[in-house]
Amino acid sequence: MWATKRIYRSLRQRLQLKQVGLHNSLCRVKCFEKSDQYYVLQAFHLLSTCSVSSHNTCFIMDMRTNLNVKEGNKVNKKSSKSLHDGRHLEMEAKMKHLNLSFAASGFLGIYHLGAASALCRHGKKLLKVVKAFAGASSGALTATVLLTVPESIEKCTNITYQLAEDTRRLYFGPLTPGYDLMTKLSGYIDSILPPNAHEIAENRLFISVTSTKNGKNYLLSHFASREDLVKALLASSFIPLYAGINAVDYKGQKWIDGGLSNGLPILSKGRTVTVSPFCGRLDICPENKGRVDIYAKVAKQDIMLSIGNFLRLHQALFPPSQEKMESLYQDGYDDAIQFLLKENWFE
Repeated sequence: MWATKRIYRSLRQRLQLKQVGLHNSLCRVKCFEKSDQYYVLQAFHLLSTCSVSSHNTCFIMDMRTNLNVKEGNKVNKKSSKSLHDGRHLEMEAKMKHLNLSFAASGFLGIYHLGAASALCRHGKKLLKVVKAFAGASSGALTATVLLTVPESIEKCTNITYQLAEDTRRLYFGPLTPGYDLMTKLSGYIDSILPPNAHEIAENRLFISVTSTKNGKNYLLSHFASREDLVKALLASSFIPLYAGINAVDYKGQKWIDGGLSNGLPILSKGRTVTVSPFCGRLDICPENKGRVDIYAKVAKQDIMLSIGNFLRLHQALFPPSQEKMESLYQDGYDDAIQFLLKENWFE
């Protein structure tokens, strides 16, 4: 009986030693993190040199699973890094050629000025890579100020408030007989633009205008003088009957509001960041608060058909109260900030 117990204990200790040796060997294989082929050879060698229980067989399978998981994690990390690098390169490519375009908006140009103010304060990184500026009507005015004299945005905002106040005092607004909106607008533009504005704007500013001859749209980008630039801006803002009877004469041709044929210029090269006080498929614009999204292309601009946009159209022609104008300015500012945050351009 005593001998039997000794034999049993001896065999048990021997098996335990083999198990410990097997465990240590496998751990060393794991530490070296060899290829799967090398691991399989080592496992078969161990199996052939010692008695292996079903417990050890399961242990081998667990160890291999462990290695596979680690290798899989490495692959996933590499894939994740490649995806991140791809997105970074894509963003860099977009940032190499960016354009900024402001929609035709009448008195709602105050929204543009709010957005422009936000871009100047928190989007300097974006403005540095913008290659071209574009716009129609009051959008062209904002684009010009942002390009040629961004430090005067606040002054331009106060002028817009004053022009709206003067217009509200009139019984029929801009349609009041004897009221010359274009003359007032010309004086304001002349007081804001620097002497070399046309040189700064050359081939970088694209102003949308409509030809009275054929109704086609043109984007003006060549300005021989400061006077030429002012006339191009006036032409882009001239709505027949609303702003007068005689179209603006520019380089021997008659031109009217660019918003009638192309209210939001999209330039062919690069990405064009769009700004509009009307809700639609745009980069910077008011949010849709309705339940149904129905869009219509108006003067090459995708605008949502909603009560809110119809109200905005009325406000573009007939300025709302001072309080509402200030609210529109703040809306433009806030919407631009949201865009900068979304596109990782906020600073």
